[in-house]
Amino acid sequence: MKRLLLTLCQLMLSLGLASPSLSQGLDTSALELALYGPDREVTDFARDSARKPVQVLDFLGVESGMTVLDLYAAGGYYTFILSKAVGETGTVYAQNTERGLRFVEDRQNMTQGEALNAKIEQGNLHNVIQIVRPLPDIGLAENSLDFVIVAQTLHDYYNPNSQRALEMLLQLKALLKPGGVLGITDHIGVAGRDNRDMHRMEIQQAIELALQAGFGVESSEILREPRDDHSRSIFDPRLNRSTDRFLLKLTKPL
Repeated sequence: MKRLLLTLCQLMLSLGLASPSLSQGLDTSALELALYGPDREVTDFARDSARKPVQVLDFLGVESGMTVLDLYAAGGYYTFILSKAVGETGTVYAQNTERGLRFVEDRQNMTQGEALNAKIEQGNLHNVIQIVRPLPDIGLAENSLDFVIVAQTLHDYYNPNSQRALEMLLQLKALLKPGGVLGITDHIGVAGRDNRDMHRMEIQQAIELALQAGFGVESSEILREPRDDHSRSIFDPRLNRSTDRFLLKLTKPL
């Protein structure tokens, strides 16, 4: 009997069934060092104090070797960071639309497309693949992604049409592998305000949307900013883009 049990244990170990594989996690020290490198834009570095990207990706479970999607990557703030986080064995898809690439990059004299191309070239981001097409026509296989980030964009879908936001979450859920994670950050709005005009949304609206889409939901206080005036637009210069933000970790069921 003992010999039989030993044989079964050996078989389970060889198949990886005895226990979950131990995750290496995110090397936060190495990522922080990479973000201080000379190949990174100073304007992006200046955003880090409000966006806390290393803490955010650590909470969301991003690891080396992952296949990830930066939805509406714009000028590539998170594209650069994700590229360094997943490393040479990982892949980053930076998605934009033709229209979006023509927008002027925040506080820079170039388009978002030009800013993204510059980041990829200057940072030697060989693991980045650009996708220039809308999400419904993105061309990625279902169950192919480990991680997706939607940074400060969900409100643009939700405020005009909550059903459109739900459809977006369902489309992203289909792209994620079982157990994959969708990370969402956005500017916090309050009930009774014109959140559409201020480019904000309520936390509870995002949570209810995620639950409706069938995700498991965890939240973090990492990006909270108590000094924010929720009655102002996120573009109000008095806020200097230091807004109160929520951070959600949405997990696709196994």
